[in-house]
Amino acid sequence: MEAKTIVITGASDGIGAASARQLKALGHRVVIVGRSPEKTARVAKELEAPYHLADYSRLSDVVRLAEELRQYPRIDVLCNNAGGAQNNRVLTEDGFERTFQINLLGGFLLTNLLLGKLCESGATVIQTSSIAANYFSSNFNIDDLQSAQNYRAFDAYGSAKLEDILFTWELQRRYGERGISAVAFEPGVVRTNFASESTPFVKFMYHSPLKYLFTISPKKSAERLTFLANGKPGVDFVPGEVYSGKKLMKLKFRDPEGTVAKRLWDACLKMTEKYLEKKE
Repeated sequence: MEAKTIVITGASDGIGAASARQLKALGHRVVIVGRSPEKTARVAKELEAPYHLADYSRLSDVVRLAEELRQYPRIDVLCNNAGGAQNNRVLTEDGFERTFQINLLGGFLLTNLLLGKLCESGATVIQTSSIAANYFSSNFNIDDLQSAQNYRAFDAYGSAKLEDILFTWELQRRYGERGISAVAFEPGVVRTNFASESTPFVKFMYHSPLKYLFTISPKKSAERLTFLANGKPGVDFVPGEVYSGKKLMKLKFRDPEGTVAKRLWDACLKMTEKYLEKKE
């Protein structure tokens, strides 16, 4: 298989770093993106890979990241893997609820800023979702994306992960015929640091000895991301779908006409329009 250029956000730790190692071992060119300068540089040095820094709680960082990524001749795979959970409702400097911005809006902006290159490259765009999209999104409200009415950490995270799936559906609908293959996956409940800013209960479960009873290792989880990044659209996976391992994930949420996905896309476009006006 010909080597791909694969950009992985959230790759300074956890499944992003683990998948980068696996993809590098398969002979691909990986590009590391992370928030922490120390951790990101460490992973990049280990893999002898280029790296870029971006904090998704600042959309200006995402814009700069897109400018830097345009230097690559092609991007065969973009893994929108950056994410996290937030205990309390906090607004970023951009004025958006932090869980929403980090898990969805940042990746939405990056993808749209790179659309030209992604289409030219016939790229696969992968969203890291979660089983939380099934279990903690019952209060999802397309008219309250900022969780201003009734913020609860579990609900905000579950809604954000459902939004990752809606984004995947709409990206495929809009740009599938232009060469993009969009796909989402759930990584399982992983032993990572993503819950460090979540509720006391979640932090306890993730960082106590109990974690070994119900979580899987980043390496094992990363195999799900690696499978899609290494795979061939239409052969190894179906574009526009959501996977759990190598099988399709059963979703509780239904949007048969794509109405909600379209509304989410349009809302995100409006939120990021001042940045998208300057894109390539």
